[in-house]
Amino acid sequence: MDWNDDAIVLAVRPFGEHGAILEALTRAHGRHLGLMRGAGSRGMRGALEPGNLLSVQWRARMDNQLGSFSVEIAAVRAAHFFEDRLKLDGLAAACAMVCATLPEREVHERVFLALDGLLQHMVLEPSNTWVGSYVRFELVLLEDLGFGLDLDSCAVTGERENLAYVSPRSGRAVTAAGAGVFANRLLRLPGFLFDPAAPIDADALGLGLGLTAHFLERFLAEAHGKGLPEARLRFGQRVEKG
Repeated sequence: MDWNDDAIVLAVRPFGEHGAILEALTRAHGRHLGLMRGAGSRGMRGALEPGNLLSVQWRARMDNQLGSFSVEIAAVRAAHFFEDRLKLDGLAAACAMVCATLPEREVHERVFLALDGLLQHMVLEPSNTWVGSYVRFELVLLEDLGFGLDLDSCAVTGERENLAYVSPRSGRAVTAAGAGVFANRLLRLPGFLFDPAAPIDADALGLGLGLTAHFLERFLAEAHGKGLPEARLRFGQRVEKG
């Protein structure tokens, strides 16, 4: 068995004296693991940094085996983040969420494209507005997991404007008028998620991360009996502190 694909490095774990287990999100083969021989060499260490885009070939005698990867680097991302603590935490959070939520070898091309787009934005954007792309990445992740939010119209009134809240149970948007006296039981909805002209400030980014965290934590609790990864918690806290 063998195939070629695009892959984003998620994690690398030492294996033996000179090898490693590469965990990557591939475009057409999902989250996939494989043995990397010679992973400790100087050139290979740089290629296997989380966030980097690789062209990979996976080989195994049988499809259910661990198999092995051979790789070529297609785009270096990690090196752009080494002096930016927030971006390093965002990268760690995104990789941790993919590892924690996506079943191994289950295809999620939309998640691959969303993560790749996020990483490209992080490379190009010096300010923290890329965090908005991180929130949208997690919305795509939720949708592919079957926990998609409905932010198109108010669940109570049907209106498409002045959306202000999200139901913590159904994931549907609600206007301020529709929320009424129950507003304090709902999650606040940042404007940038439904209005391209809305400002993306620190408060809005914090609300966005809080919103997706609620539903991701709910998914992880129901599916795996665990909470958010530590890397995701740390990233949310850093954004809140500004």
